[in-house]
Amino acid sequence: MARYTGPIWKKSRRLSFSVLETGQELRKRTYAPGQHGPTKRVKLSGYGTQLREKQRVRNMYGLSERQFHNLFVKASKMDGMAGVNFLVLLESRLDNLVYRMGFARTRRAARQLVNHGHIEVNGKKLNIPSAQIKPGSVISVKENARNMKVIAEALEAQISAPAFVEVDAENKKGTYVRIPERSELNQEINESLIVEYYNR
Repeated sequence: MARYTGPIWKKSRRLSFSVLETGQELRKRTYAPGQHGPTKRVKLSGYGTQLREKQRVRNMYGLSERQFHNLFVKASKMDGMAGVNFLVLLESRLDNLVYRMGFARTRRAARQLVNHGHIEVNGKKLNIPSAQIKPGSVISVKENARNMKVIAEALEAQISAPAFVEVDAENKKGTYVRIPERSELNQEINESLIVEYYNR
């Protein structure tokens, strides 16, 4: 199977990075998974550091290796800095925006909502999680899915949405207002290492 479906907390511990962006995975056990418990970590080479950064971001957004690489190629052809463009493209995916708007607790759950046809973009059903959404687009939950318990619980659990999206929780819809700035995205990510990895 191309997409990882195993325990996400183990993956976070292996990468020393909160894939869910909550930090909960590393709160109790900060060491890598395995039967031998906390063991001394081997110092990574330059290539190893680049690979780990790439795997962190790939697992965070839940993409396959091919999807991830193809998106990087697209970002590198755009004007501006390739690394920032790449993160913007990742953030502009439909499944990610559904997650950012608080309709799902995780990106996996958001992907499932989109796949099952519960999401509309500008009034039309769109069930492709990787669809690139343009600023100004309105993303909403379909009328027959607005009473779903998982969506209501996710909206209740959300503390606040990022500034580049506006959310109407009562009507379960939101607007992708603008392209996010780098300062609004995960500060633990070093996108230059990913650029170095693919340009090596």
